[in-house]
Amino acid sequence: MQNAKQDLRERTKAFALRIIKLSASTNKHSEEARIISRQLLKSGTSIGANYAEATRARSKAEFISILGISLREAEESLYWIELLESADIVTEKSIEPLRAETRELIAILVTSINTTKKPSR
Repeated sequence: MQNAKQDLRERTKAFALRIIKLSASTNKHSEEARIISRQLLKSGTSIGANYAEATRARSKAEFISILGISLREAEESLYWIELLESADIVTEKSIEPLRAETRELIAILVTSINTTKKPSR
């Protein structure tokens, strides 16, 4: 289990770094692009920060609660990514790998929450 936690910690950190780079590149565009990019920067970097906090939770309930915050931030990030594309700020081709990774992180977080909610035997 420790390896899975470390892997997800590294994956969410790598995701945050990709978001930082995307934000830096879109900040050279319009005011709208900067605003959307800033929102994505906040939510995209919060996923890993909250996950790291969840791994230090004092109880199962606290772990689920904090992981839920990571999930909400991931869902919000997907929204901003899709908005960047819909507004023609970024191309579908350039954003698709990030969108795919966001969806994978969402799936992992949902699975983690659901698995943790199952009663212990």
